[in-house]
Amino acid sequence: MMVAKRVQNVVPSKIRELFEKASKMEDVICLGIGEPDFDTPKFIKDAAIRALKIGKTKYTPNSGIPKLREAVAEKYKKEYGIDVDTDEILMTAGAYEAVYLTFQALINEGDEVIVPDPAFPCYPNDATMTGAKSVRIALKEENEFRLIPEDVNEKITKKTKMLITCYPNNPTGGVLKKEDYKGISEICEDNNIFLLSDDIYEKIVYDYKPQCFKKYYDKTIITNSFSKTYAMTGWRIGFAIAEKEHITPMLRVHQYAVACLNAPAQEAAYEALRSDQSCVASMVKEYRKRRDYTVKKLNDIGLKTILPKGTFYCYPNIQFTGMSSSRFSEYVLKKCRVVVIPGNAFGENGEGFVRISFATEIEKIKEALDRIENVI
Repeated sequence: MMVAKRVQNVVPSKIRELFEKASKMEDVICLGIGEPDFDTPKFIKDAAIRALKIGKTKYTPNSGIPKLREAVAEKYKKEYGIDVDTDEILMTAGAYEAVYLTFQALINEGDEVIVPDPAFPCYPNDATMTGAKSVRIALKEENEFRLIPEDVNEKITKKTKMLITCYPNNPTGGVLKKEDYKGISEICEDNNIFLLSDDIYEKIVYDYKPQCFKKYYDKTIITNSFSKTYAMTGWRIGFAIAEKEHITPMLRVHQYAVACLNAPAQEAAYEALRSDQSCVASMVKEYRKRRDYTVKKLNDIGLKTILPKGTFYCYPNIQFTGMSSSRFSEYVLKKCRVVVIPGNAFGENGEGFVRISFATEIEKIKEALDRIENVI
């Protein structure tokens, strides 16, 4: 079979590989998937239903319906004090597409893109599909998985075109300090490179308030989504924010890949932004309870785990078991019927760790961790 060269080196997802194995087994508890177990709040679903009933089932503008882009702009003005024009906002099929469009529109073959390690696997694979080189930068446990400005500076070469950040961080749950935002922004500005800030976990935080790179650096591309904040993973609605000269080529790719987002989902997203946000606070409150239990239990078992300040993931160190990350995940699935994700699914620097999601009900978490304790 003749396969396009740009996809020959795309790495299949180890996360999906584990799910495939687990799907063929009975009595499995999944602590692997990055998906809220909550239903989408009723008022958001009702907005989509109303849209369907009144016939909002036609094509929409390529960039997204105007009132939704206005609501996104208002969000960033209110929360971060940033002025964003609606023509600098592109509604996308989840943050996945927003990240993909950034690579396709702004990165050339032979460019270098600095990618944290560990990091969600779409970033290096998107780089591969553009013919760019991923330059990995280690996130270290002793720094609570922060991206250190000095480490970024050491990785920059004449070929560097973009730096990727994702904070709060998937898979580690790590966060940045305020001075990190400023320091990283200054490095990107000094070297005239793009900064892609994937902010999909910005609202799932505990005693912590994220900053926004766009506040410090104009050539920041923000990618974000309604999936995690509002438990809307299946709605596939996200957005990108960038300067007009950078959002325009992204729109060109979007026009021929997706055309536009479906109308009822956009109406639902508009309602999510413009309505009371207590549903988000309620979900985060529950995540906090699960986080506190999960981290304490893992540390009691002997799996050293840093308390995450964001996301619904924790990242235990499993090195004392003497197993590799992949072997540990396979072992736990076989012996405990529990799915956890090997750290090396997120990069070589993830070896010795696993990602555990606490985005599932507390009783299942307790049962899963008890099973793991019994075989460790």
